[in-house]
Amino acid sequence: MKKNNNCSRREFLEKGALIGGLGFFGLPLLTTHLLNGEPAPPEKPAPDEPPADLTKTISVVSGDDPAKMTALAIESLGGMATFVKKDNVVVVKPNIAWERAPELAATTNPEVVATIVRECLKAGAKTVKVFDRTCNESRRCYRTSGIEAAAKEAGAEVLFIGERESFYKEMPFPKKKVTWPIVKEALECDVLINVPIAKHHGLSKLTLGIKNLMGLMGGKRGEIHKELGLYLSDLLTVVKPHLTIIDAYRVLVSHGPTGGKPEYVKMARKIIAGVDPVAVDAYATTLPEFGLTPYDIEHIFTASENKLGEIDLKKIKIIEKTI
Repeated sequence: MKKNNNCSRREFLEKGALIGGLGFFGLPLLTTHLLNGEPAPPEKPAPDEPPADLTKTISVVSGDDPAKMTALAIESLGGMATFVKKDNVVVVKPNIAWERAPELAATTNPEVVATIVRECLKAGAKTVKVFDRTCNESRRCYRTSGIEAAAKEAGAEVLFIGERESFYKEMPFPKKKVTWPIVKEALECDVLINVPIAKHHGLSKLTLGIKNLMGLMGGKRGEIHKELGLYLSDLLTVVKPHLTIIDAYRVLVSHGPTGGKPEYVKMARKIIAGVDPVAVDAYATTLPEFGLTPYDIEHIFTASENKLGEIDLKKIKIIEKTI
């Protein structure tokens, strides 16, 4: 008797039920193989997903290409689309305070800034604004640092922040019980990305992410060094960066914050990125070029005490990559 290769009605219904269930969960390839009696193909590996809790994660990338290192640091946190959505207005705040060339490590590396601008625009940002309230004359600082040209070429709008009251909005500093003028652009944007350079500072020992936010302050901001911990902690309650990316490719290890000679600079070759500004700064203090701990830096410790971030690196997931 000739064997019937067709399945019975019962078999058909059983397979159909299984297939329907699998199809419901989006497995069409598997159902085809089941019908033909073939083994299912191996599953494709799932794409990398951003860490479940970005507030407890920082990315540290080492290498010799600042642009690629910056892009990888952002990718390790889920990509710029994790932070920037379509039609967002983004402010990128580097350190442009001094009239210094990039090689002197007193200002943020222009390649780092340009990469961030491109990643924001790629993620769908409507506008990316780059600016700082400088210490030396603004136009010379923007030009000599290389940041103006690099940011514009990447597609950013470069702004010059002057002293006029119209640039600022008075904001409350809760611990000091005062108000302070803050650049409106930073208060009104959808996303704020803080991009400091890691360097020595004669008064605060180091200037990293939290202190870089001083470039958003108007008024006589030099006065706050007398109580830097309290003032910067208050500033961090007013201006909260969505992402901090520290340029530690070249670091200024002495005579900061202005530097001025190549012998003051060491090559750390790292980019450090994260959501928690305290955690990112805490990690940067531990770079061997500085030989410090986060507890050595008053304003980092004060910000932690005021529950503005995590200073204990044992509680932080550190993603380390090298290119």
